[in-house]
Formats: sequence, C-alpha cells, structure tokens
Amino acid sequence: MEKTGLVHLYTGDGKGKTTAAVGLCVRAAGRGLRVVFVQFLKNGQSGELAPLRSLGVNVRSGGVGTFVSRMNETEKKETRERMNALLTETLEMPADLLVLDEACVAVSLGMLDEGLLRKAVEERPDGRELVLTGRGAKPWMREAADYVTVMEGEKHPFNRGVAAREGIEY
Repeated sequence: MEKTGLVHLYTGDGKGKTTAAVGLCVRAAGRGLRVVFVQFLKNGQSGELAPLRSLGVNVRSGGVGTFVSRMNETEKKETRERMNALLTETLEMPADLLVLDEACVAVSLGMLDEGLLRKAVEERPDGRELVLTGRGAKPWMREAADYVTVMEGEKHPFNRGVAAREGIEY
C-alpha cells in the first residue's frame, strides 16, 4: 500500500494557486483534519485568513510588509531569518494538512532556505498531506510532488491596468 500524505504543487504564472490551497484547507477542516496554513512573503492580511481561522485552521504568517525587490540587504536578511524560523517552528506542529503558501517563490527569491524546504517535503511525517504554492517551482519540487497543477495565465485584468481588488485578488 502506498504511503498516505501526498505532496501537492500549485505553481505557474496564473491566478489561483493560493485559492486552490485554501479550498483544500476548507475541505480538510470540514472533515475534521488538523490544518496548518503558512504564508511566506505575505503580510498576514489576506482576505482568506479570517475564514480559515473560523474553521479552526492554524494560520501562520511571516508578516512581510513589502516586496523583496524593495527591501534593502538588512531587511532581506531579517526576512530570510524570519521565514526560516517560521518554517522550522511549523514543522514541529501536528498537522494532517500543511500548506506552505508562496514557498516556491520564497525559495526562488532566496528568502527561504531551499534545503530546509526540501527536508520539510522529503521528511514529512507519514500521513501529512503537504501543499506547496508559488511561481517558479524548482525541478525537485515537481519531481517530489504527487499532484502538479500549473496555473497558466491566459488573460488577466492587470494587463489592462486594473489594480488588484480586495476580496478578489487579495
């Protein structure tokens, strides 16, 4: 029998990666599973977080206030330390479903230690379902995943100058 606790990867340049992960959290929480949802590189204010908390999901965030491209070297160093500590602490928590939102891009931008994330994937406890989201998934992430979903952006209002809208994009 195959090991339970599979790896999901939601990646690509299109909209919907976090939304898909949140939907899985809702389903799992609705079935009584212990769910932990961790956001990397986001400020902890996304619209989906309050409803997840109300369902009993343990929500954790690194509380990043700006884009990495706007950070100075000191801010980048502090962010890396905070993201690595967040992941290290989270891995000690009991969870049937663990979502690491924006982990792929956090690694790509050097804000999360790739070795630590790889350990989280490869050494996860039996039965722990794990979700990675974000643009720029590394080849090893695709190889380790049991599910790979690539969100492909064909059309987006941003390309017409429409700013991100509260409740829809964040």
